[in-house]
Amino acid sequence: MRIAVTGLGVAGSYLVRRLSQQGHDVVGFERQPRESFKAICAWGTVRQAAKKILENVDFDFDEYLLHMGETITLDNGKQTSTVPLKGLCTYDKARLELDLTKGLKVFYGVTPNRGDLVKDFDLVVDATGVSRALLPKPARDEVVPCFEYKLRYDGGRRLSDFYVRIFPNWNGYLWYFPLSENEAYVGAGDITNNHVREVNSFAAEDGGKIVGKYGKAIRIAPPELCRPFSAGKIVGVGESIGTVFPMLGEGILPSLECAEIFLSTIEEPEKYAGKVLEFFKPYSDVYRMVKLKQAGELSLVKHLPLIMRCYRYMKDREDRFGMVIRKSDLYLILQA
Repeated sequence: MRIAVTGLGVAGSYLVRRLSQQGHDVVGFERQPRESFKAICAWGTVRQAAKKILENVDFDFDEYLLHMGETITLDNGKQTSTVPLKGLCTYDKARLELDLTKGLKVFYGVTPNRGDLVKDFDLVVDATGVSRALLPKPARDEVVPCFEYKLRYDGGRRLSDFYVRIFPNWNGYLWYFPLSENEAYVGAGDITNNHVREVNSFAAEDGGKIVGKYGKAIRIAPPELCRPFSAGKIVGVGESIGTVFPMLGEGILPSLECAEIFLSTIEEPEKYAGKVLEFFKPYSDVYRMVKLKQAGELSLVKHLPLIMRCYRYMKDREDRFGMVIRKSDLYLILQA
């Protein structure tokens, strides 16, 4: 099959290699030039889960590992909790995505025409993330603006490990993700557009030298709200169809998981949407909980079944989320 993959980020770079290994005639397209390619993200994922999925393309995730976390500090503005980690780490996301496409038929610095893609290929993958460049606009969508600095330190980092501060009413959060002994990302996303101010305030107190400045949005609407997943020959994979965990803004592993669902249904495309909706159904619960909290309507009594479904989903998947999941920490988050 002749397949085009547009967008060579998390899902796209993985799919170009995976599909090529399966014998398909694959061409990849990425609007950013290779020499200035930026993987804008906090670069956080879970080691064991990423390691397992990259074995599918004969890549060793550990070659890209930057910082292996031991704890993450949760801060709701009133109190903090130190949470033990079970694999949460940072990695060189940009280098991995570029390496995944090496030696393959890919074009950087190119934005292909939709009509040409449909004419020239049997199948077109929209892996363009939040831009969803080729698919129709979803019936309901929600994206959150984000801003991030890369900080460098002369005498080592002020914070030793991961840190997250939840904004009031869950309007967003600030993150601090170590990259090495002397580098870290600090960023924030906020639906009330206070993210830049929050990052600047933190960075000024932190004292690191700003060596990179990045801005983008992330989609938090779950797949249920991001239909259609396809339009003719075009099929969405990853964040373009809402595979971001709404509470955390985590999209790396979900996008790779979505890519595997796509691969498993490539010969039976009519099954793709159903499998995506089934796999990511819990994201709809989490999104509903987030929206209730933001509206000031989340009740520990009325919505306890919803809250507990979300808690159990994460608790049962501690190794997948890379941290110990505790009710006390959920309560701290609920108090933000």
